[in-house]
Amino acid sequence: MVEELSSEEGRRYLLTPNRSMSWAGNVRIWFALLALSALIVTGFTLMGAWVILPFAGIELAALAGAFYYTSRQCQKKEVLLLAPSIIRLEKGAKQKKEVEWVFPRQFVRVYQNLPQHPFTPPKLYFKFREDEIPLAHFLNIEDTGRLIAILQQYGIPIQKREVQNPMSFWR
Repeated sequence: MVEELSSEEGRRYLLTPNRSMSWAGNVRIWFALLALSALIVTGFTLMGAWVILPFAGIELAALAGAFYYTSRQCQKKEVLLLAPSIIRLEKGAKQKKEVEWVFPRQFVRVYQNLPQHPFTPPKLYFKFREDEIPLAHFLNIEDTGRLIAILQQYGIPIQKREVQNPMSFWR
């Protein structure tokens, strides 16, 4: 999601991945699957197929791990500040800023790697000197297009480039 925040320094944008469900919702789904699995496992165990018990436990543990990992990845945030003289990019998760870059606006470039598949969004990078910093790689196609339009609106040049992947199976 691309959300504009109020700021006195310039235009600030909060960039976050789309989250279809909260952590509490994920936990409720997991407990519902636990109850369903317990019902099925109980039935098979009563019929003598007790060997299904450890596999059901492993399956539920793997599912809990996947829910946790996905929820943690959806907590990523980036804050982009577009000011008259600088561009600042802050990256972190939840309420904790982990890293920050400040670029002079006139020397920064934005590169857009064109997608190799029509269902994937283009990837954006800030380029300053030798550094190439990824910008909001978690955005979907529509949100990436909105971010590109915002950057172009503020006069930031975006250079498109096609990435050659020698290991690609499809090209």
